[in-house]
Amino acid sequence: MEARRFKEQLKALPQKPGVYLFRDASRNVLYVGKAANLHNRVGSYFGTPFALPPKLQRMMARVNDFEFFVTDSDQEALILECNLIKKHRPRYNVRLKDDKTYPYLKITLSDDWPRVHVTRRVEKDGSRYFGPFANPGSVRKSLDLLKKLFPFRSCKKEITGTDRRPCLEYDIHRCAGPCIGAISKQDYRDIIRQVIMFLEGKQEAVLKELERKMQQASERLEFERAAVLRDQILAVEMVTERQKISSAARGDQDVIALAQNKDHAYVEVFFIRNGKLIERDHFILQGTQDEEPGQIMRSFLNQFYDSATYIPPSILLQYLPEDPTIIKSRLESKRGSRVALTVPQRGEKKRLTDMVAENARQGLEQLMVRWLADPETTAAALEELRRELHLPQTPKRVECYDISDIRGTSAVGSMVVFQDGQPTPSHYRRFRIKTVEGTDDYAMIQEVLRRRFKRTSIEEERKGENAWTTVPDLVLIDGGRGHLTSALIAIKDVGVDCVSVAALAKEREELFRPNVAGPILLPRTSAALYLVQRIRDEAHRFALGYHQRVRSRKAIASALDNVTGIGPKRKRALLKRFGSVKAIKDAPVNEVAAVVGMTHSLAERVKDYL
Repeated sequence: MEARRFKEQLKALPQKPGVYLFRDASRNVLYVGKAANLHNRVGSYFGTPFALPPKLQRMMARVNDFEFFVTDSDQEALILECNLIKKHRPRYNVRLKDDKTYPYLKITLSDDWPRVHVTRRVEKDGSRYFGPFANPGSVRKSLDLLKKLFPFRSCKKEITGTDRRPCLEYDIHRCAGPCIGAISKQDYRDIIRQVIMFLEGKQEAVLKELERKMQQASERLEFERAAVLRDQILAVEMVTERQKISSAARGDQDVIALAQNKDHAYVEVFFIRNGKLIERDHFILQGTQDEEPGQIMRSFLNQFYDSATYIPPSILLQYLPEDPTIIKSRLESKRGSRVALTVPQRGEKKRLTDMVAENARQGLEQLMVRWLADPETTAAALEELRRELHLPQTPKRVECYDISDIRGTSAVGSMVVFQDGQPTPSHYRRFRIKTVEGTDDYAMIQEVLRRRFKRTSIEEERKGENAWTTVPDLVLIDGGRGHLTSALIAIKDVGVDCVSVAALAKEREELFRPNVAGPILLPRTSAALYLVQRIRDEAHRFALGYHQRVRSRKAIASALDNVTGIGPKRKRALLKRFGSVKAIKDAPVNEVAAVVGMTHSLAERVKDYL
C-alpha cells in the first residue's frame, strides 16, 4: 500500500480515541485496531515499512483501504474493537478461536421446576449461567459431576406431580422425583440453590446445609432419607477435597497464563472460588505470530470476559496486558465493583501463576503432538521438509544430535530417532564425551558422529539388524553453520558419504544446508517447522536428562570416594540404606555405623568429611 495515496486522509484523521479497520482490495477486513489517538496510531503504519514487525509488513502489503470509528473514550473503543473482531474475524488480529460457540451451564430459575443443562446462548431470561467452557467435554464433565452430587431433574417433561411411575434416575437417587410428587417445590428449589452455591465455590455452606438436613431426618426417624443425605455429603466432601490447592489463594480469583507457538497461543485459566480450584479450562488464540505476550494477554482478557457470566474481584496474570488501565476499567464496569489485575513477583501467588504457566506449556506441547500425530499432517510435513531442504528423498528416518555440558564438564551427547515423523525411543542412544577437554561443541559433535557412523559399518559387517545399521535419510544437528561444517567433516572421516545433513539454529529457527549460501527459513506456521522443532527439542531433553544424571553420579562419587576406608561396597551399602549423601550427612553416627561393613570410627570419619 502506498502512503502517498492516503496522504490527505492521514492528515485529516482526528486526534481522538476510536477504532480503525484495514481492508484489502476485495473489501475483506484484514485488521481491527484500537487507538487512543487515531491520527498518531493509524499514521504509524505508513512510515518506514521495515520498522514494522514481519506480520504487519505482510498485512500492509495487502491493505487497499481503511476506515475508522470515533468513540468518546478508550473504554468504548475497547468494546467496539472486541465486537468488530468477533464480527469480522480478521486474519491479522489475535482472536479467540470459535468463541461464538462456547458452551455454558444454564439453570432455568424462571421455571417452576428448574433444569440444569448445556446451552450455547446467553439470554436475559432470568436464568443463571456458568461459563464459558472451552469445549463441550469440559461442560458435560461438570454437568455429570453435578448430577452425581445433586438430584435435580434432567428431563424436559411437564411436571404435574401425578405421574404413576418415576424414571430410572429416581431409583438410583439421581433425581428427587418431582414428577410423582416425591418432593415439594420448596425442597426442590433448595437443591437448585445448592447447585448454584457449589458452582460458586461455596462448598462448605452446601455441606453445612446437608448436614443440618441429615440431622433433622434422623431426629424424625427418616433413616432412609438420612442415609441418602449422608451419601451425598460424602460425595461432596470427596470432590471438595480433590479441589483444594496448596496456595495463598483467598476468595475468588482467576489465574491466567499462556504458552505461545508462532501463530497460536494456548491460554490456561484456573478458576478459584473461596480459595479452592473448582475448574480449569484452556483456550486457543489464533493470529499471535510476532505478537508480544502483553498484547496476546490483552486480546484474551478483552474477548474472554466480554462473554463471561462472572468476573472475579482478583485476576492473577503471567503477563501484564497492554492498556492495563483500560482493561481494568472495562472489567470493573462489567463486574460493578473493583477488579485487581496482578502479576505476582514472589511468594505463593507467584508459584500458583507459574503452575498455571507450566500447564499451558504442557497443554500446547500436547496439542502440537496430537496435531503431528495425524498421518496426513506428518506426511505433508516430511514432504515439505524434502522440498525446502532440497533432499534427494523424503526423510522417513531423521536422526537428531545434541550436546549437553556445563563449561565442558560432564559432557554428553544424544541421538534421537524419528521414523515417519514419530519418535522411536528404542533407537535412541547416549554418548559420554571421552576425547574432548574443555568447551568445544564442534569437537564434541564430531566425536559423537564418528562413534555413531563407525558403528554402522561394524554392525553391517556382522550382518546385525539394530539401530546402528540403518543409515538415516537426514541427520539434524542442534546448532548453526559451524556445527554443520563440523558434522560433515566427521561423517566424511568415517567413510559415509550418502547422508544428508542439516543444522537448526535455535534463535531464529534457521536451517543450514551444505552448498546453500544463506539460511533456510521455513514459514512460521508450516508443519515442517513444527516437526523439526519437536525433533530438536526431544534431542535436547534426552541429552539434558543424561547430563543431569552424569553430574549427579559424579557428585556422589566425589563426596564418598574421598573418604579413606570407603570403597565401592561400603559406598553402595550406605547409599542403599540412606538414599543420598545428604541423608547420610543428616543421619546420627550410630545409624551410619549400623550399616553392614561400617564401624563406629569409620562412621565418624564419614560424618566429619561430609
